[in-house]
This record gives sequence, C-alpha cells and structure tokens, in this order.
Amino acid sequence: MKFLFTAMAVALVAATAFAAQSIPPDLRETALAIFKPLPSIPEVTNNPRTPEKIALGKALFFDPRLSSSGVFSCNSCHNLATGGDDNRETSIGHGWQKGQRNAPTVFNSVFNKSQFWDGRAEDLKAQAKGPIQGGAEMANTSHQVVETLKSMPQYMEWFQSAFPGEAEPITFDNLTNALADYEATLVTPAPFDAFLNGDDTAIGPEGKQGLALFIEKGCSSCHSGVNLGGEGYYPFGVVEKPSANVLPENDKGRFAITNVPEDSYVFRVAPLRNVAITAPYFHSGKVWDLRQAVATMGTTQLGEELTQYEVDRIVAFLNSLTGKLPKIAYPLLPTETAATPRPQSQILGK
Repeated sequence: MKFLFTAMAVALVAATAFAAQSIPPDLRETALAIFKPLPSIPEVTNNPRTPEKIALGKALFFDPRLSSSGVFSCNSCHNLATGGDDNRETSIGHGWQKGQRNAPTVFNSVFNKSQFWDGRAEDLKAQAKGPIQGGAEMANTSHQVVETLKSMPQYMEWFQSAFPGEAEPITFDNLTNALADYEATLVTPAPFDAFLNGDDTAIGPEGKQGLALFIEKGCSSCHSGVNLGGEGYYPFGVVEKPSANVLPENDKGRFAITNVPEDSYVFRVAPLRNVAITAPYFHSGKVWDLRQAVATMGTTQLGEELTQYEVDRIVAFLNSLTGKLPKIAYPLLPTETAATPRPQSQILGK
C-alpha cells in the first residue's frame, strides 16, 4: 500500500512537472504580440455613438416588422440568448427558404475588418442593409421599411431623438446607423482577456498548454488580433481540401465578390470568440463538434494530424474565449397603426 501511494505521488509530481514544462514562461508576452485584449466598446466609423441611437438600434434589432412577413428580426438569426447566432447549419428566412451559409455570431462582430463570410460588407452599417433586403432572408425593401417605421408615432419620436436636427430622421441609412451602434455594444469580455491583462489564474494549465499549441502549430497565423480572426481572407483547404460536405462545391466564397480565380473557396477567417457556444462550424455549418472542427483545421490548413492530447488542449484554450454575455432586457416595441403596411406571409419553399 505504501508503495502504491509513493508511486501515485511520483506520477503526480511528474505530471505536474510536465505540465509546467509545456507552458512557456513567456507565454503572455508571446500572446500579447499576436492577440489583443478586448477594448472598451468602440465607435463605429463615421457614426458617433449616443444613448438614444443605441436604444433605437436595440428596438430595431428585435423588431420583426423590418421583414416583409413580420416574422424575422435581426435576433432571429443572431439570437442574443444563444451565443449571437441561431444554432442551425444555415438560417431559415422569408417563405421558409434555407440560407446558403451559416450565420456568424453578432457578438464582438464590430472588431471584424469586414462582415459576412465573403467580406462583402465593409462594416456593420453596410452589413445591416443586406439581410433586410435579401430575398431569402427578410425580403423587404428600403422604401417599405421606412414607410413601416414612419407609420408608428413612437418610432418617429425615437428617430428624432437619435438624429436631432434632421428634417427626415427616418431613413434607411439612419436605421442601419442605429443598428450598428447597438451591435457595437455587444462585446463579451472573456477569461482570455483577463489573462492577457495580467491575471495568471484566469486560465488553467490545460488552457495555457492549448494556447501554447495554438501559437506553436500556426493557428494564430490566421486567427489573431482582438477577435482571434475576422481580419483576413484565406482558402479553406490550404494544404488539403476538405470533403464536399464541409466545403460545398457550389459556394466559391470570395470569388463571387471579386471574380478573381485565386479567390475561389477563399473565406474571411472566422473569429473565435465564443466559439465553444456557437456550433455548428464553418461557412457550411456542417461540423457540430468543436474537437472535430479543430482536427479538420489541422489537416486542411496546417497539413497535420493533431493528436487527441493536442486537440483537447486547444479546445481547453478555446473555452477560455467564452465571454460574459450582456444581460438583455427585451424591448417594448411601438404599436402598429392603420397606416402600417400589412405583413406578407407566403411559404415559398422548404
């Protein structure tokens, strides 16, 4: 019995020593050169933030009357109660149509250099215009949205407060400005930020080992910056092309925007904050398990079969990116009037 306890103690000491050796002493300094802790809520470019605009943007974010059917709001696909996405492979939109790509999380999206998987929107203001007018999403028009908002006196007051001095405060541009201001507040400070800011206890040993591996293996070459991604464009399948199930052949990514052959199957790098709570993964939404997603990235992007130990440690690090979600009180929305356009309910396909 004494021998057994002695052996166990030796094993524990050895394991502890190995764990300590696998965490570089300068890990934080190395990480700070690659990543950045979450800053305070940033201003949206050329769109000064005010409390009135944020409150208006919040109401608009939750209002399904921005859609022609009166069914879909921004929150439908970017649900703030489920990680800022909709936990589906691809979203369901107008007439029960199925979207082409997985809905990215809205949390921390203000830190992305561009929006959408193909980067076709330069910022949150430009992004907001797309789904509202998308035929497979909210299927509305800018004119109809403006008429809908103008029909409700409460919205008239809110827009006047948010955009004082404007003769016509309710415009499509002002609507997207307000939405962008609200979405810019949706940031989620995480244990990883605390670690970068000097708190050694914010991440456990396995998470630190995973961070070291994340850097050592080259994951951080693409997934860097404040959002650990969202800053550049890379082919999906740098070394080995994934299966057609994960990489559908009919979606060539950024090529559809640039028409440059080299942009075939090139996508914006996915930001990794809150990745542990935003399954499924990739633009196709075909992978539901985070460990499988990490292993897939190893073979396709790094050309390496990651061991189970390596995958587990990297996932432990990714868990440290799960931030504190803001408490959201559901807004009370203005009431329709006789002048409010009626919803257009139509099932186009399943």
